[in-house]
Amino acid sequence: MNVIDKIRKLQWERGWTDYKLAQAADISQSSLATLYARRTPPKLEMLQRICEAFGITLAQFFLEDEKIEVLSDKEKQLLSSFRKLSPEKQKALIELFAD
Repeated sequence: MNVIDKIRKLQWERGWTDYKLAQAADISQSSLATLYARRTPPKLEMLQRICEAFGITLAQFFLEDEKIEVLSDKEKQLLSSFRKLSPEKQKALIELFAD
C-alpha cells in the first residue's frame, strides 16, 4: 500500500473528512487536496503532522503488516514502567498476569 492510500485508509477508519484531517494535522486543506490530487508522497514534516493527528508514530505508519495499534496514555505509562524493571521483575510481572 502506498503512502497516499495508507493516509486515506487511516482517515476512512476514523471517519474523518479532509477538513478534519487538515485541522487535526495543522496543514492547509489545499495542501492536503494537492497531495491527494498529485498522489505524490508528502514531505516528511507533513507526514509527521498527519501521523501525530492520527495518534501514531512514523514507525507505526510504515509497519509492513499494516496493523496499527494506538496505545492510550495509561498503556504508554505502563509500558514505560515495565521497561524500567529488571529482567527478573519483568518476568515476575508477566507470570503474575499469565492466567
